[in-house]
Amino acid sequence: MSTGKIEIICGNGSGKTALALGRGIQALAKQKTVIVIQFLKGNQKQEDLDVIARLEPEMKVFRFEKSSSYFEDLSVEEQQEERLNILNGLNYAKKVLTTGECDLLILDEVLGILDLGILAEEDLKAILDCRDEVDVILTGKVLSVETGRIADRIDKIAHVQVDNCES
Repeated sequence: MSTGKIEIICGNGSGKTALALGRGIQALAKQKTVIVIQFLKGNQKQEDLDVIARLEPEMKVFRFEKSSSYFEDLSVEEQQEERLNILNGLNYAKKVLTTGECDLLILDEVLGILDLGILAEEDLKAILDCRDEVDVILTGKVLSVETGRIADRIDKIAHVQVDNCES
């Protein structure tokens, strides 16, 4: 039976990746090993990538997709190629969990690939069932009820319009 915890960070607000990376930094401070696999980050700013790269080698960060465009903006042929790259990333995630290669695995924007139909919920669950003692953080905008049921903790990030602030 798996004992690693599953945390989900979801919602329409910004900061999901930052929160997940912050959790990763907390784990590093406790001498734990951290691997991050990012999905659907095609149009990410170079300065964001540069900052994330500075976390290495302590926090290993992987991106299997090759395109610098949003998945939805790609041609059908390009989407097919990126699907294969995404599946390679998921296979790597399964390997990491099966071998216990890290203490914390962050699957950044994995909920997005569920939402796009690239990955089925039962396939995500099968990958997560390989985790043994590895903790896993999943991020993305849309969280289904079914996926929410597997979580030990859910943090929802909301974009809230504030008209006036009073203290």
